[in-house]
Amino acid sequence: MIGRPGDDVDEGPATRDTTREEAEMRAGKKATMADVAERAGVSRQTVSNVLNTPAKVLPDTRARVEAVIAELGYQLNSAARQLRTQRSFVVGMCVPPAAGGISGQVLDRFLHALTAKAQESGLRVMLFTAADDSAQIDQYGRLLSTKSVDGFVLTDSHPDDARVVWLDEHHVPFVSFGRPWASDGDTERPAASRHAWVDVDGRAGARDVTERLMAAGHKRIVFLGWPLGSGVGDDRYAGYAAAMDAAGLDAVVVRATEGVSEGAGAAAQALDDPEVTALVAVSDALALGALSAAREMALTAPERPQVAVTGFDNSPVAAAVDLTSVDQRTEEVASAAIDLLLPQLAPGAQVPDRTARPAAMHDADRHVLIQPRLVERASSRTDR
Repeated sequence: MIGRPGDDVDEGPATRDTTREEAEMRAGKKATMADVAERAGVSRQTVSNVLNTPAKVLPDTRARVEAVIAELGYQLNSAARQLRTQRSFVVGMCVPPAAGGISGQVLDRFLHALTAKAQESGLRVMLFTAADDSAQIDQYGRLLSTKSVDGFVLTDSHPDDARVVWLDEHHVPFVSFGRPWASDGDTERPAASRHAWVDVDGRAGARDVTERLMAAGHKRIVFLGWPLGSGVGDDRYAGYAAAMDAAGLDAVVVRATEGVSEGAGAAAQALDDPEVTALVAVSDALALGALSAAREMALTAPERPQVAVTGFDNSPVAAAVDLTSVDQRTEEVASAAIDLLLPQLAPGAQVPDRTARPAAMHDADRHVLIQPRLVERASSRTDR
């Protein structure tokens, strides 16, 4: 392999013979970047890239360098790096004020995965709170003015999102967990977007679970959904409706706000129809309420067949109560989010002027749609 002028040639790991340098390290000397480079058989620039912009380094080389860093106990001087690069190596994320209950559990899993992936990539995550979009934008300005963060991860995207507009106008690096939805609620036509985003294909997940219920013999299947206009909820309903339409069956929806008791009420309404044998819920919270309503019906109307119930999120509660649910693969979402953000944060990177060129509906370099996974459990295994 031919190296660039001034770079060390990557000839593989250095020999393991005892040297004066190793003896000094054992005596207490701190390992340097040069030590890591020599031991790993790479240039110092390669070591720097592994630490600062790992996406630039081939996987095998990156793994070898990381192994040597761990072996020698090399620690990057963060203060010196910040002075040299004028970067904080911190990304900010606002935690929604109402992130409690089952929805909060999903967010917690995403945060944990995001923090782990950021740490692997040489970044840290700063969490903050804000009451609404306007307050969140104010926080963006404060954090950027003090150079506390280099970019942001957004959650809870929604139609006409003012946060996206502000970050676009100020050319700030960011990625959103969630697609921008069309303001008219048309899930067939997500809003055109110039910024980086990663999302879960809720339509595919809801269609999959509905088709599984059909394969098990269910024909009268009701969807328990959120009020119209949520984007995410509309997308999941569209998947259910597409499956029902393809099978020549009527799509029926009962809508409720998020919550276990609300789910129980919506399920009770759906079960007033004696032909209903399955409920597909837009979330685990509504599904838990539906499970309660189905069990109550089994006591009061034992002659009716058992009702199948499914959720969406695969929360820890779903596993605990044996609820069939759709897993959002939050670890993959978090990994993709950091991968989309890193190129924007690379030294010398220019954040594109997203307001000065036409929007792309689909951009493989900036848009990632994760395919969810159906986790089948006892709640959907009914005798038909």
